[in-house]
Parts: sequence; C-alpha cells; structure tokens
Amino acid sequence: MIIVNTATVEGYNMQTLGLVQGSTIQSKNMFKDMGAGFKSMVGGELTAYTKMMEEARELAIKRMIDKANALNADAIVNVRFNSASVMQGAAEIMAYGTAVKLIKE
Repeated sequence: MIIVNTATVEGYNMQTLGLVQGSTIQSKNMFKDMGAGFKSMVGGELTAYTKMMEEARELAIKRMIDKANALNADAIVNVRFNSASVMQGAAEIMAYGTAVKLIKE
C-alpha cells in the first residue's frame, strides 16, 4: 500500500475509490497522568504522552489502511492527520485520505 500526503503518485493515473479514515482514542493511566502533571510544572518532554500519541497514530494509520484494503485500493493519497482532546488525559487521533486504484501511465 502506497501512502502519500500528495494528490498524485508519480507515474500513475488514478481511479478514486473513496474516502478512508481510521481513528482511535487513547489515554494514559491515572498514575502516569500524575507524573506528567508534575513534569509539566518543571518543563520538558512528557515522554509517556509522546509514546501514547505515536502508538495512536500507528493504530489510526493501520485502521485507515484496513479500510482502503477493503476497497481493493493500491494507494491512499492526500493523507492527513487530525487530533483532538476528548477529555483530560485522552486524545483522539484520526488519519484520513482518498483510496485510489493506480493505473500505470
């Protein structure tokens, strides 16, 4: 599966199959939240949250790819990410793009 944030894939024409998206909502446990709260008072990277967001992005991408595979897509173009805070300590990550069938020029 080719995944790009551009509108085209060089060397191919495309047949649009439709919008595909994948999302997840992730949170850390209360004790890690407390540790992150203390860390935010003194500054520095909140590594538990960084790891949580990396895992969430990977899961959102996987779910988006699964939906593209269900459409027999060869690629997903115009891939974008969106994130939103759902509640304190929980965030939603969404990956979305256009599933396409590639046709060699």
